[in-house]
Amino acid sequence: MTVEQEDIIPNDYAGNMGYLIFLQPVTSEKFERKPIYWILSEVAKRLGPDVYQKFTEGRTQEQWLQHLYAKMLAKDPALPSYDELKKMGIYKRKDPNGHFVAYKAFRDDPEANPLKTPSGKIEIYSSRLAEIARTWELEKDEVISPLPVYASTFEGWNSPERRTFPLQLFGFHYKSRTHSTYGNIDLLKAACRQEVWINPIDAQKRGIANGDMVRVFNHRGEVRLPAKVTPRILPGVSAMGQGAWHEANMSGDKIDHGGCVNTLTTLRPSPLAKGNPQHTNLVEIEKI
Repeated sequence: MTVEQEDIIPNDYAGNMGYLIFLQPVTSEKFERKPIYWILSEVAKRLGPDVYQKFTEGRTQEQWLQHLYAKMLAKDPALPSYDELKKMGIYKRKDPNGHFVAYKAFRDDPEANPLKTPSGKIEIYSSRLAEIARTWELEKDEVISPLPVYASTFEGWNSPERRTFPLQLFGFHYKSRTHSTYGNIDLLKAACRQEVWINPIDAQKRGIANGDMVRVFNHRGEVRLPAKVTPRILPGVSAMGQGAWHEANMSGDKIDHGGCVNTLTTLRPSPLAKGNPQHTNLVEIEKI
């Protein structure tokens, strides 16, 4: 875990104040937990001495930090030394050039500083996407467009499954978690309840009041959690924060009481990125 090991964290590359944070352990490793570098090193070791040597290059995790920081220091001698940074904890420096401007070189001289696109320009029409759309095998309800257009997709607004599961469900980043990280902290779970958002029009049709326990379900699974009745979401649409931990008796009824949106999400990947399509699922919601 992050709180059990040393690391160096940079800033987000956007503002005009750069910083480095030297993370230091606040506690020792508990139980059988091990750092990810140790785990992967042990896997490499079991694949053979050559693999282990190639992966680790003979360095421990701390030695890798020192090695990588030395490369930074060689490019920027104004940085503090490794030991100085470790003692300081945080190092800040204001950008002498002012605020960061995205694609500044390209904007100042597009011909001398082309972008990494086929045309070297900002593209509205993507020839790469056009080639992918032409050569990839796609299902009838999958669309990859070289232009930024609205395309109806599987389990979308026009899908025939809406006769049984009329509400679209999408996941969003929740304020109390980073994906699933911190999703098991009781204090945060109590302060920021996992809820399903539903419009008052849809809630009234189903006899649902704010705070009622409801079942959100489709042919893949069922989730039980409180309803948040709010006009901040459109009629016909519902939403749940992603990253909640799955809590179900998989040897019994398999009902998820943790509010994990993946319980309701199809295993079918998105057409282009082949990612988790948790922003397009059809469900029904009923009061318990």
